[in-house]
Order: sequence, then structure tokens, then C-alpha cells
Amino acid sequence: MKNIEYKLFEQESFNLTHIFECGQCFRWNKENDGSYTGVVKNSVINVQKNGDEIIFKGTSNEDFENTIREYFDLDTNYDEIKRKLASIDKYLKESTEFGNGIRILHQDLWECIISFIISANNNIPRIKKIIETISKNYGEKIEWNNKVYYTFPTVEALAKASVEDLRAMGLGFRDIRVYNTTHLILDKKFDMERIQKMDDSNQMREELLKLDGVGPKVADCILLFALKRFDVFPIDVWVRRVMNDLYIHNENEEKVNKKELTKLAEEKFLGIQGLAQQYLFYWKRETA
Repeated sequence: MKNIEYKLFEQESFNLTHIFECGQCFRWNKENDGSYTGVVKNSVINVQKNGDEIIFKGTSNEDFENTIREYFDLDTNYDEIKRKLASIDKYLKESTEFGNGIRILHQDLWECIISFIISANNNIPRIKKIIETISKNYGEKIEWNNKVYYTFPTVEALAKASVEDLRAMGLGFRDIRVYNTTHLILDKKFDMERIQKMDDSNQMREELLKLDGVGPKVADCILLFALKRFDVFPIDVWVRRVMNDLYIHNENEEKVNKKELTKLAEEKFLGIQGLAQQYLFYWKRETA
């Protein structure tokens, strides 16, 4: 393991709070100095912003620069995306200004699948605690900056956990779902390499829905946060609420169905509805 430092300059669309607190990831924690530390594959990374300078520190066996570039999606022009969305209406203009530093992290597919199965009917502090417990029990230890971290377990490592083991780590009803999905992937009944080569989001979604514990919302989160499919529109309570408040105006928001919301998003958000969702979600949740 090498200790690494890497710097970026003049990244306007890069706000640590917006990126790490918008509900897309669960392995990043805020430090006392305002920086964030997380585990990305086999690397521990600390990110700090100082004016226009973004400083990445950590330890890695890999090409640190390429890890940073891919994970933080640095080759996507978020300034142009925000201009495009802001031109749609005043709500998108306000939400992109409010969450102007959001970027969609390009997360590991396997970790994202298990993390979002765990996220079902759960809250973020508890999701983070469960994932950390799983990593501590089945991941690999990394020591950095006088602290101990753990990688997310491989498929083979997590497959050693029984349903009872998973339940003991706090998964509750999700234990059998994580167990079944882990073994589907282990036994090559679900091919992660194949799905990453697909071009059609609907086809990819159909494949993901074959996994135990993956419903439409979880599938769309995986598509957006691991497979960079910006044309999907994950829908949860907050997204339904903001879409109804701004565009549909049904007196009972619970009667607004997913099909109606998906169709509206497709028509309105110019093929980048996944990004529109993130800006609207973060804006609505933080200002509620």
C-alpha cells in the first residue's frame, strides 16, 4: 500500500457535502476538519476542499489518479448538465443552484447491489452501520493515518456468511435477500460483466430485477450510481413528493404512481432525468 496525495483545481461542480450527503453512498464519513474519508474498492481516500483546490489523500495499491477520476466522474461536464437542466424551468434552476456541487459517484456494481438491497425501508445511519459491520467481518483490513478501515467484502467472502450470520449483523428481513443475491452472483446465475456491457437501460433493469431484494427503485439506484445510466429516475417518497408538489398537484400524493412519474420525467428532463432526480431530491429533502 502506498500513501498518495493528488490535487485538483477549479472544480466548481464539486461540493463535499452535496456529494456525500445526497443519499447515493454509504461508506463516507465526515471528519472534524470538514473533510470526508471513505473506502473505495481497495483504497482509503480522504477528500478535502480548500477554496478551488480539492485534495485527495489516502492509500492504494492501484492507479490512484485513475481511481479518483473514474469514481468521482471527473470526465463528465456537470456545469453543462446544470445549464441544460436549469433551462427547463425555475424549479430545476433553483435545485441545481442549491445542490450545485453534486456529482454522481461511479460506484462498484457488486457493492452497490448489496448496499441498496440493505437500504430498502431503512435509514442512512442504520444502512451505514450494517455495511460497516459486514465489511469488518468479511472485508480486508486497511490501516491508514492511525485508523483501521475495511474493504467491502468480495462475493466469495460474503458467501461464507449464513442467513443467521447476516441477521446477527442487523439486516433483519433483508438477510435472506442478501444471501440469495450473493449466491446468485457467486454461481454465475447473474452475470455482472454482461450487464455492464449492455447499452439499453430497460434491458439492464430487467436483469437487475431478477435479483432477490431488487425492486424497481433499487434497480434504478443501481443503474444510476453504479452503471452511470443517467436516463433512469429512481422514485422514493421524497421524489414523489417533490414531483407532485411542482408538476402534478394531486391532493393525495400517494395516489401518484410510478408510471406517471417516470413518463413525466422522460418527457421533461431531456434524457438526464437521473441527474434531475438528484438535484430535486437533495433540494426538497434539505429544505423541507
